[in-house]
Amino acid sequence: MQSYVPVIMPEIDLPKEASLYSSCSLCAPKARVIWGEGNPMARIMVILDNPGAREDSAGKEYICGTRQTLQGAIFKAGLQLENIFLTYLLKCRPLHKYNKDEVRAFSRPFLVSQIEQMKPELLVLLGDVVVQVMFENKETSVKAERGRWHKLMGTRCAVSYHPLAVRRRPNLMPIFLEDWKMAASALKSVR
Repeated sequence: MQSYVPVIMPEIDLPKEASLYSSCSLCAPKARVIWGEGNPMARIMVILDNPGAREDSAGKEYICGTRQTLQGAIFKAGLQLENIFLTYLLKCRPLHKYNKDEVRAFSRPFLVSQIEQMKPELLVLLGDVVVQVMFENKETSVKAERGRWHKLMGTRCAVSYHPLAVRRRPNLMPIFLEDWKMAASALKSVR
């Protein structure tokens, strides 16, 4: 069996609307706006809550645990990274306390516009924060929504746990893999 080695996915160039995002209260002077990474023409758009750390204390780029867990599951499900574009609800990594509802409400239209422009075949929402914001329902959760297909903005959409939750609770890994296999199967059926 072929083994998997995590890779640093290239960040895409910032679009024009990224300059408008810099007015978000989350964007501290040291915060970097990250619009997404991977293949912008990918068939699957994966949405996480926010970018994580990208450099160690010495400034060397590394692959965080969230991306390691995510890429490992994608590989085990039989998908290739060229079929994946990873983006975020919040376009900056939080470096200070912030008004979560306000920042999420500010950020959502940017993500909606990104989905409309990129037109992926499948969306995969990871974590309760993304699910609640994108489904516009603070009462829902991954546990309530995973395991079946949804329609979001006219696009087939799956829901699963945040990779960090999977790292912290290894009992979620089989469920996480099952969700990724569902996405892989759907991608094959679309061809």
